[in-house]
Amino acid sequence: MPENLQRGIRANLRQFTLLIGINALVGALVGQERSLIPLLAEGEFGLSPGLATSLFLVTFGLAKAPSNLVAGLLAERFGPRRVLIAGWLVGFPVPLLLMWAPSWGWVIAANLLLGINQGLTWSTTVLMKIQLAGDHERGRAVGLNEFAGYAAVGLSAFASGLLAERFGIRPEPFVLGLFVVLGGALLSSLVVRDTHTVVHLRPHLQIRPLFRDRLLRTCARTGLVNNANDAFAWALLPLLLTKAEFSTAQIGAVAATYPIVWGVLQLFTGPLSDRVGRRTPIGAGMLLQAAGLGGFTFTQQIGLALVSAAVLGIGTALAYPALIAAAADLAPEHRRPSAIGFFRMWRDAGYVIGAFVFGSIADLWGLQAAAAAAAIITATSGIDATANLREKRSSEQLNAPTMSS
Repeated sequence: MPENLQRGIRANLRQFTLLIGINALVGALVGQERSLIPLLAEGEFGLSPGLATSLFLVTFGLAKAPSNLVAGLLAERFGPRRVLIAGWLVGFPVPLLLMWAPSWGWVIAANLLLGINQGLTWSTTVLMKIQLAGDHERGRAVGLNEFAGYAAVGLSAFASGLLAERFGIRPEPFVLGLFVVLGGALLSSLVVRDTHTVVHLRPHLQIRPLFRDRLLRTCARTGLVNNANDAFAWALLPLLLTKAEFSTAQIGAVAATYPIVWGVLQLFTGPLSDRVGRRTPIGAGMLLQAAGLGGFTFTQQIGLALVSAAVLGIGTALAYPALIAAAADLAPEHRRPSAIGFFRMWRDAGYVIGAFVFGSIADLWGLQAAAAAAAIITATSGIDATANLREKRSSEQLNAPTMSS
């Protein structure tokens, strides 16, 4: 961290608030596509919304996962502010491609660029907040960051749906995306300060220690399962509820309950992990996610479905910010960007792996079997995290020979 920057959210309130706003813009860009892609697929390209959602998850995840690691490595060499600006430049063509796409291939290209944009921008905004907050407020910083981002995802999806209903799917709703990208790029270029002291390490010295760190690998595989569950909730849960003969309004209520509970509670669960440590919220969160997923295997009534969605949201809120903060805890200051990037890479690979694994199980044995498999895998992950995670290391160096293995 540059010497002229003090640690603490209050000491850096202006920059911290600005970064929260920028991450809200990051979330708004992806929220628009989550809302409009199924409509675009069905209305103009003749694809089913379910297929469109699956394709979005796979292409988006394939691009975003490695972009997280790249963002961390580049932030160590050039500073996170430059990486943040680059992420907005990559995202600028996304609304234009979707606005004028003559074929589905253009939409896939936009998804890939969006994944890169999200990997570069979201990774750097959370990193910069962690750097500003310091050791004792990392959980709070992550909770605020993720709340702002995911609240913006929901609000943008809602606003884009209203615009599409009033003006049609294209081009008007995507104008909102252009303003989002322009606003994010201008704020990042003109107002944001850098928060990381640049270090110049050879690439193999940057990457190899990440794969050797046993505790970081535990964080990474737990995060992967967490996002695999999100892929299930996003792609397969609506189909499961449809098969159970829920109405469209009921499906919408269940689908909204999970992210709302998750998003809002992160305001409280992030600071909680600063007080009680990371391992307990992570382990308990994964077990609660398993309980919520298990509830969907018996879903026949709207009440049980809503409770299951709320439990899934509570579990995700407990684990999500604590996992990012735990990954940051494990690294010394100068290696923290790559550690966070490594964790986020494997976490977001869960979108691809979850869509493939749970989708395959659903095709072979049915949607309830997929929900049961997700519950079992998540419970196992919770036990693994509880057994193998340790609280933060204040003195170990991520690239030291004594690193855990």
